[in-house]
Amino acid sequence: MKGSLEPIDRRKALVVLGGMGVAVITAACGSDSTKSSPASTTAAVPGPSSSSAAVSCALAPEVTQGPYFLTDHPQASDLVGDRKGAPLALTLAVVDAACKPISDAKVDVWHCDGAGEYAGVGGAASASGSGVGAAPAGGGPPGGGGAGGSAAATRTNTKTWLQGYQATGADGSVRFDTIYPGWYAGRAVHIHLKVYVGGSAVHTGQLFFPDDLSTTVFKASPYRGDPDTLNSGDSIYRSAGSAALLAPVQAGNGYTAKAQLVVKT
Repeated sequence: MKGSLEPIDRRKALVVLGGMGVAVITAACGSDSTKSSPASTTAAVPGPSSSSAAVSCALAPEVTQGPYFLTDHPQASDLVGDRKGAPLALTLAVVDAACKPISDAKVDVWHCDGAGEYAGVGGAASASGSGVGAAPAGGGPPGGGGAGGSAAATRTNTKTWLQGYQATGADGSVRFDTIYPGWYAGRAVHIHLKVYVGGSAVHTGQLFFPDDLSTTVFKASPYRGDPDTLNSGDSIYRSAGSAALLAPVQAGNGYTAKAQLVVKT
């Protein structure tokens, strides 16, 4: 018909769409990384159905390590020990501000069990509102005695479940087999972590879980029902931002989750 547009053949269409994709990915992993900001960030890694254009390699503020960080966590990938709970396979990828993987970085994680207890520090976590994990006044830079906002705790027993570290491989990633964390008074559901590069702490962060998923998981034993604090009511979550929110995917009777840890080396 006179005046109508000429159809675009298949080859031309692919060229156009391919060019658009490259532009989007370049913007996501380029322009943001040039912004000036504090030491590091925790950002969710896209799931299987997500676009790689969603990945951000911008740095962001640290959050407190909490008062129950222990400096002698074991080297381990399976953290479960004798703890019961929904299985969680957690993969963490460590990259720099240019989106490049960092190999041989030490990734240290720890979290409470289904009853809100931490290994190695007695029953402090479940002592109603004791302030476990709460941000203390002041703070300190990564790598110092007050890294992440509080000093390390003193171990009071030999239990090491749900705590451990690994070194990243050539692709910058590590995987931990653990359980879905429980909760304790005054805090949203979370996992603590620290990243070390060349022996220095370069990131102190926390990862959080969707409130609605936690409600579902906590209906079963050994969990204690709905947590008393949602993400929106947790000051540390508000400091970390939505980039620290995991997107777990159900796998059998448990879950898998991934996160990208962007650190300044």
